[in-house]
Order: sequence, then structure tokens, then C-alpha cells
Amino acid sequence: IACVLSGLPESIIAAACARSGQRVLHVDSRNYYGGNWASFSFSGLLSWIKENQQKTDTSDECEDWRKLILENEEVISLSKKDKTIQHVEDFCFGDQDSAEDVEEAGALPKLPIFGASGAEGVAQESEKECPPMESALPEAESQEPEKATGTKPASAMKGNDTEITSENESCHSTALGESAPELGKTEAAPSEISAQERKKITYSQIVREGRRFNIDLVSKLLYSRGLLIDLLIKSNVSRYAEFKNATRILAFREGKVEQVPCSRADVFNSRQLAMVEKRMLMKFLTFCLDYEQHPDEYQDYENSTFAQFLRTRKLTSSLQHFILHSIAMVSETDCSTLEGLQATKKFLQCLGRYGNTPFLFPLYGQGEIPQCFCRMCAVFGGIYCLRHSVQCLVVDKESGRCKAIVDHFGQRISANYFIVEDSYLSESICTNVCYRQISRAVLITDQSVLNTDSEQQVSILTVPPVDLGKPAVCVIELCSSTMTCMKDTYLVHLTCPSTKTAREDLEPVVQKLFNLNTEKESENEELEKPRVLWAVYFNMRDSSGVDKNLYDGLPSNVYVCSGPDSALGNDCAVKQAETIFQEMFPTEEFCPPPPNPEDIIYDEDEIVPEESGFSNSPETKPQPSTEESSSGGSTAVKKEDNEE
Repeated sequence: IACVLSGLPESIIAAACARSGQRVLHVDSRNYYGGNWASFSFSGLLSWIKENQQKTDTSDECEDWRKLILENEEVISLSKKDKTIQHVEDFCFGDQDSAEDVEEAGALPKLPIFGASGAEGVAQESEKECPPMESALPEAESQEPEKATGTKPASAMKGNDTEITSENESCHSTALGESAPELGKTEAAPSEISAQERKKITYSQIVREGRRFNIDLVSKLLYSRGLLIDLLIKSNVSRYAEFKNATRILAFREGKVEQVPCSRADVFNSRQLAMVEKRMLMKFLTFCLDYEQHPDEYQDYENSTFAQFLRTRKLTSSLQHFILHSIAMVSETDCSTLEGLQATKKFLQCLGRYGNTPFLFPLYGQGEIPQCFCRMCAVFGGIYCLRHSVQCLVVDKESGRCKAIVDHFGQRISANYFIVEDSYLSESICTNVCYRQISRAVLITDQSVLNTDSEQQVSILTVPPVDLGKPAVCVIELCSSTMTCMKDTYLVHLTCPSTKTAREDLEPVVQKLFNLNTEKESENEELEKPRVLWAVYFNMRDSSGVDKNLYDGLPSNVYVCSGPDSALGNDCAVKQAETIFQEMFPTEEFCPPPPNPEDIIYDEDEIVPEESGFSNSPETKPQPSTEESSSGGSTAVKKEDNEE
């Protein structure tokens, strides 16, 4: 199997193929994992911005690769320029004085920092400047060396986090309530902050603390009962990452940000709702949980929008707003009644598994998830090559199947199946494809959009359309305990389907929620808003949902994966990965759990000789150092995985 690019769908497919015993080569022309699913330190993001603003062409390093093509073969050239990112604009609203000569703390001189997640850099800095945090892994595991195959180990450090476990352990898995007071015990309460002068964060501080940031290109959350969580648990890949609960759901109504009660306890403890409204809301949410059993209540409205259906349910305007924008999180104009009921049911079913909200967020950013699956692939023998571009696909004229790829060194690499990300396909192949676009903005701010007693909040907010015909904007605000930003700052992600450039789509929402003025403000309203310190806007291609038949001239054994979509969850990527895997190997199980050490039976022929560090006795465990450096057969890989 040859996989080109290491985005989330490709990484899942690579891990599934390696786990089923296939030989996998995973190459990526970039020098970081994840593609458009990656996370960057602040300096890494600045380098990414510069690359996408310049859009320089990459020249062939080897001009003789065409000599490798035989007479009965033809080539499908791959694109060398990434056109998935457009309209990149970055702005600094803080004080830039003396920031030019400031270097990122812990950075190597004269080397650009491209940490795909920045987890290692943050871990090193944390050891120097932060109190030690307890590791989620046993001591022997947290000290294991990096894989010989080249995959970067997923971070083992924890903040205020949640460990994903199986269903029967879920009630004991959340450490949120225990660790939150310790992390926030030195923080000032909002009343104290308002009494003091707001702490000023300069641009030079952000640059200096750049490795504290892990900034995602794509902003998503994990539904606690979603396909990705189920896959992480089933495959045991969840042990490579740590997660934090999204602590609150917010709504933007009448110019103010409010917290939405979504669980039963939240509803009855809420001071925003009258007692009558509480009963109305609980009655409707109970109906949504088993709406299929009561078709007579919604059949007459199947052709209506969900917003129109809500108006018939005797709900107040505030309840309709909460349900539409903060619970179902659907469009007011385009979502049908059935789609709205399904979205509401999904939200409610995910409540309570790991916390009071349906969502989890991976520590160090969404870019950790592709790396976790890459690590699983490497554990089972997959080979990874970054900074390794592919010139073309080699196709047999008679059979029409792809036989090999030719890389930028002029090497010909044969494989049976080929996984290619959509961005690598040339314009001649994609002439019939019509792409959508996603508008993205990332802000660094100095305080939360809704201050409470605890500053360590992970919030999700849906802002209704500013104008008619505009899409709603999803806002995800991350605190420093998610390991995505420095202390005393917040990382805010804004996402919506594009109608214009990202700045035109999102700046009106930014102006409503935040203070963009660099001059000293005189209005109290502006002083209360969080101040934007730095911002970047960009448009990202949404290639999800494209039928393979729309790609002209692709061989049957070449499978195309899409980039990130605009949805909040990751179900599209998981479904696509499973569909492609089942097309290639219909009889194999998709990402089965790794075997327990007690269940492995070793044949004498498979035992590695003692001089390589393994004993002939299956009861004797290998030494970790030898185990990591060994690149033997499947037995050594299985032992290696179990020891981890």
C-alpha cells in the first residue's frame, strides 16, 4: 500500500492496513504530519503562512525519472503546488516593538520550527518552567524512545484531561473535576480581574512563548459517542493521546454571550430559564431522544425546516434559539425537520459519557489524532517518509491499473494499492469536480468571551448568521490547559462554509465578540470585550463528498481521500477511511484491537534469536531498548505494541 500525504483519512487507512498485515509506505511532501489536519507552534504557523502567501513552485530534483517508464506504461502526473489554501491574511493587534529579534524559547538557531503538533517542544519547555504533571502512561512507557521508523511519539503529558476508555469504564475516566481546582488555584477570579488592570500581552511575548501554542489548521471536536471515539477505543489508539472535556456550550443572543443548559442538571440549575421553560425544554428533549417512536408528531413537518417545526412545539423564542443553534447546531434555513431531530438526538446521546457536554478535545490539538494513527501504523511495520514528494503514478496501458509511483529522487516504487489525497491530483483529473470552500480564522485573545470563576474553560459557541443568506459561524475557544496556547491567553477558532473570502465571512462575527482596536478605548463596552492580540484568516478547500467517478482517468486501484470538511465532528473522515479499506480488503476487519500478550502463541520459527535481545521463552519479555531498535518480523512488532 502506498499512501501519499498523512491527513486523517490516509493515516487511519494506513494504520488499518498495517494492522491487517499489509506492507505500508506512507510518504508526504511536507516536513510535518497531518497535511491540512496539522497543528503548529506559533513560529511554525508563521512559516506556514509565509509559504501559502508566496506559493512558490517546487522544481524537479531529478529530470531523468521519465526513463523509468516503459513502452506499455503511461503516467498520471501529480500536482506539485498546493492549491487548497487561499486568501491567507494575518494581523497583529498587539505591540510589535522589539519583536523582530525575539526568538522562540527553546528554538534551535537558524532552523525553522515545523512541529506538527509542537508536543515535544511544549514538553521540553514544561520540564524547565512548569511544575511536573502526572503522566497518563506507566513510567516505563512514558520514557520509551522514539520509533526507529521515524514517527513522532504522541504526547504523554496531561493537564486537566480525560482518558478515553471502554464503555463500562467511562464513569471513572474523567479527571476533569479532580484536576481543575489544582490547575486554576492561583488564577484570579473575574471580579479580581475587573478590579485590576487587564494584563497586557505583547507580540514579543507570544513569539517567545511560541512553543506553548499548538494551532490547528482545522477546528473540530470529538463527539463522545462519535465514530472517531469508537475507533480510538476499538483499535486502542486512544492510549497515544489525552483528551479534555469541552466544559460549556454557549449561545449568542441579543448581542450577549450566554451559557446554554444542556444536561438535566444544567437545566434545573439554570437561572436563565423560568420554571415553565425548564419543563418545556425537558419535555422536548425527551421527545427527541425517541422521536422515531412518535412519527405522528413530526410527519406533517417532514418537508418543513427544523426552525419551522420548533415554532409549532410551543417553545419560547429563547428555547428555540438554544435548541437550533447550540444543541442541534444546524442551519435555520437549510436544515429539514428530520435532520434537526437527528442532530438533537446525537447531541443528547453523547451527554454524560465523559462529562456534562457531548464533546472532547485532544490535548496539543487536533493534529495529534493523525499522528496517533501514524504511530499505530509504524508499530505494525509501516514506513514513513516526510519531505518526500511524488512525481507521478505509473499506469499499465493494458490493464488500466496503477503499478507504481515515481518519487522526486527518481526512484520507482511498486505497490498494489495507492491512496492519494485530493490536493495531489492535477487540474486535468479534476476538471469535473466542483469544490466547496471553508472560511477559517484563528485568534489569540487575552480573555474569554464569557468570564466565569474558572478560567480553564473549553467553550463552543454558534453565532447565528449576521445577514440573510450567510452561514452560522462555529466558534471554539480553547484555554491554556488544553496545551494549545500560553498562559493568560485563549486560542479561538472560527469556522463556516465560505461565501466570500474568509476575512469577509468572519470579520463581522469577530467584531461582535472581540475588541480589535489597537488604540486605547474609552467605551466600557469595548473594554469588556476580549482583546484580539493576533489573527489569521484563510480559506481551505472542502473536497468531502466528491464522487470518485468525477475524477477523470483514475485507475481502479487508486483511491482518493478528501481534506477536512466544515462539520464539527470527524465522522466523514472515519466513514471514508473504512469505506476505502473495505473496498481493498472486504474480508478483513477494520482496525481490530491489538492482541493481549497472554493470547499470543509464538511458533519456534518466529522467535527472534537471543543475540538480538529476545529470549526463546515466550514468558521472558524483551528489554525496551532492544525492542524499540529491533525491526524484525510481525512477532517483534506485536511484542513491541504490547510492551508499549
